[in-house]
Formats: sequence, structure tokens, C-alpha cells
Amino acid sequence: MGGPTIKRVIETRVRNWHGKKSSSPSTGICVGPHTDLRLLAIANQNDLFGGFLGLVFIYQPRIQKGVYENGSHTDSVLDLDWNKKFNCLMPSNTMDQKRRLRILMVSDFFYPNFGGVENHIYLLSQCLLKLGHKVVVMTHAYGNRSGVRYMTGGLKVYYIPWKPFLMQNTLPTFYGTLPIVRTILVREKISLVHGHQAFSTLCHEALMHARTMGYKVVFTDHSLYGFSDVGSIHMNKVLQFTLADVNQAICVSHTSKENTVLRSGLPPEKVFMIPNAVDTAMFTPAPEKLSRDEIIIVVISRLVYRKGADLLVEVIPEVCRLYPNVRFIVGGDGPKRVRLEEMREKHSLQDRFEMLGAVPHAQVRSVLITGHIFLNSSLTEAFCIAILEAASCGLLTVSTRVGGVPEACTLPHPLSSLPVLPDGMIVLAEPVPSDMVQAVKKAIDILPNIDPQAMHLRLKQLYSWHDVARRTEVVYDRALTCSEENLLPRLSRYLTCGAWAGKLFCLVMIIDFLLWHLLQLWQQVQLIYHLLIGVNRMKNSSHYRV
Repeated sequence: MGGPTIKRVIETRVRNWHGKKSSSPSTGICVGPHTDLRLLAIANQNDLFGGFLGLVFIYQPRIQKGVYENGSHTDSVLDLDWNKKFNCLMPSNTMDQKRRLRILMVSDFFYPNFGGVENHIYLLSQCLLKLGHKVVVMTHAYGNRSGVRYMTGGLKVYYIPWKPFLMQNTLPTFYGTLPIVRTILVREKISLVHGHQAFSTLCHEALMHARTMGYKVVFTDHSLYGFSDVGSIHMNKVLQFTLADVNQAICVSHTSKENTVLRSGLPPEKVFMIPNAVDTAMFTPAPEKLSRDEIIIVVISRLVYRKGADLLVEVIPEVCRLYPNVRFIVGGDGPKRVRLEEMREKHSLQDRFEMLGAVPHAQVRSVLITGHIFLNSSLTEAFCIAILEAASCGLLTVSTRVGGVPEACTLPHPLSSLPVLPDGMIVLAEPVPSDMVQAVKKAIDILPNIDPQAMHLRLKQLYSWHDVARRTEVVYDRALTCSEENLLPRLSRYLTCGAWAGKLFCLVMIIDFLLWHLLQLWQQVQLIYHLLIGVNRMKNSSHYRV
């Protein structure tokens, strides 16, 4: 039975259902009047003899899970009831396989530097690799670490030869990174660029160049900013420039989403909220409960102003005065470390205040399990991963009530009707020394009621980086379905950024567009591919191996 015969049989079977909704009792799949007959022509010669139901829904080991892409051709020709089942019931030999993306993560903040953004990029990349995607990271050089490095799971990292200028940020060059960004995008055959952190210079420049070259881009904001001080006003205008042309954006909390939308003017429907997570397999409680003869309070944070280092200078001496059996362990480094060392000398707390310096992420758990209470003194926080890591290790948390911390820890989790950390597991305080001291006193009083294993199990059920990766995949799919645009429609969006700023942003993008075309003439794409092929051949040659 040939192809035309198969088509006629299919059309005959479907016409009996055309114009009415019918469903199979065994599958619940509906065929409506707008069903595209081409999508039903999926059987081979042997399948036809099973009838229509056997034709479309064949339960054999070769059938794999399909993927429905919102906004695709299927969206316009299939009914809603069909769409709901499309993901799992279309045979693999009749549909497009799940698209494996090639993603470029860009930020100034990555290992060997330590922090929440660095951990987020690394852990998200590892989970995306496990889902079958190709992930490449681009960041600036750290000391002697320059060039290409490979990390766990085959994660490829480009440490480009740019040195940090201020607070681990590279010096803004606007167009200086265009050649190297273009080379990486072409060489790695990138399909989507994902930038992280609002005050990453490298992120802003890479997203600008990627949009000029026609790539889809996604941006994740990890922090909160104000609206009144000079630094925030400048940063908000830069963020408005970058986000004017992004395809989708991600924030780590609802508070962060509101802040980003207000600062950038981005339409709220383009911003997704995907919370951070914690690796509960890595952060486990101590095998045995610690003795409470000496109460140890742990602080792990960058010692900078926005992380509340100045608040610690006021709180630690007062707590030590009230409780002679309390000892502090502080992990982290930064410009405010000098103030903490001066405080230790002034109040003679050398035997009760230990400073560890920068703590690698792999050693954070070993520090946490030595303590009873975790103290977070941040003045602004979109979503504090450190609180979840401490809670996963069974520590009672004392934190400032700022930003997304109450949302992340005390409001109901999206997957549960219960708060992530009930009142008995976290104590919140206003970011003032007296209130923080009272919160520490309350935490010490309820410390005997804490069950570290119960806290760990609660976090394990609610937070997973694999879940974050799957949600991020949805954002990537949404970004890739955005329509292609030339330069003129994009310039119209930049004009809305302000009377003078809008014209300046348009000028910047026009120059970037012209430089990109000059670069295309000077170094054609074929040359990059030929160079890559030559390097690969060299690596495989016996001379290279010697």
C-alpha cells in the first residue's frame, strides 16, 4: 500500500469525525474541525491495519515523548484539547525531536569568584547539560586563569583576556568585546545568549552584540536596586537600554520582578519569576547534634556594604556582651573586612570571633555544620541562597527583613500551601542593630526546639535546581518563538527610553550594527569555521598529542 493510498484512507477515517469533537475512550484525545490532516498522516504501512486509533496512537517502545512549542504552526491548526495531549502521545517518527539548544551564559561573576550569582550560573548550567543542552560560559580572566577551561560535566568556560576594573566588573568598552563575542557565538554555534546580573558590564555588552547579530537573548536579574541615589539612577538607565531589546527576562522573586519592571520599563508579561534553589544533596546536616554548651553563630557573605557588613560591626559586640558562651565564625572577604578586624581588636574578641576569609563553595557546608545559628545581615536581597543552604544544613536562621527574603522564606511555596521556613525555623528583624540583637536573643531561646533533619527534608521537597532548569527551558522556548526583526523596529524601542537617552541609545546600536558588518567583511564566518576545523585536526594528530 503506497503513500497516496495511505493518505486516502486517513482522510476517509477523519472525515467521519470532521466538524464534531470526538474522543477515544482510552486516550481522551480529541479531533476537532481545525485538525490538520497532515499531522495525522503518521502511520506506516503496517500501522494502517489497526484502524484509526491504532494509526495515531501506537503504544510501542519506539514511541518517545514529544514537545509542543507554544506559538508554532501546531498552535494554529490544533484544538486546545489536542494541545494538552500533544506532549506525550505523538509518535517520535512523525514530529520534531526536542530541540537541543546551545546556550551561552555571560557574566562578569563566575568561578573562581564566590557568590550567589556564580553558584546560580554553575548549577543551572550543570542541570541544563544533564537535560541534553550544550552550555558555554563566558566571563573575564581571573588572575592567571585565562583562555578556555573545562569544568564538571563538560561545561566549557571562556575566560576572555579582560581584567576586572571595579568590583569584579570589566571596564566598559561598548564595542571592544564585539570581535571576541562574535567569534564565540559563531564557533560554538550558539542559539541563545543568557546574561546574568544587572551590574555586569560584560553581560550588557554581550547582549547588545548578540541582538545586533540577530540572536535571541534572555536576561536574569539577581539583585534589587533603588531609584534615588546617583549610582542607582545610572544603573537603571543602563538596564533600560539593555532590556529594551531582550526577548525574555527572569527574576528570582516576585519582589525582584516588581523592582526590575519599574526600573527598566519592561512589559511585565516578558518577565518570568523563577526562584533560586539549593543543592540539598550537598548541604546536609551534621551526623550528630552539636552541643549547646557553646553557641556558634555563622556568617558567610561578601563583606561589602550592601551585605550589611557595617551592621555586623554593631551587632557582634553586643551579642557577645549579652551571652558569654556565644562565638562567631565569619566567612567571606571584601572591602569591609578591615572594619570587622578593627572591631575585633577594639572589643578584645580574638578568642570569640574567627575570620576565615573567602570560603570556596565546596567548603561552605563544612563551615555551616559547625554552627547552630546562621546570621544574614543583608541590606538588600532579591533572593538569599545562603539562607536556604544554611536551613538545608539544619541551622536556625536570623535574617534582615529586606527584599525577597520574607517572600522566599515565610510566604507559601508555589508547590505547597505551607511557608518554606515556618516561624520556628527563621527569625526576621529590621536592618537596625537593636532589632537584630533582639532577633538573635529570640533565636537562642528557641534553639532547643530545632530539628535539623526535619528542616533538611522540608527544603529537599521544595527546592531543586533540576526544577529551575526545566522552568528556564520554558523561557528559552518562549524566547526562540519571538519573531525576527531588523534594525528599524528595534530602534523604535530604544527611542522610548528618553528624550536624549533614546537618541543616544539608537546611535550606539547603529554604530554597533555598522561595526558588525565591517567585521563580517574583514573576518568572514567561513574563516572562523576553517580555523576551528584546523585546530580540531591538530588536536587529533599524533604530532599534537606528542
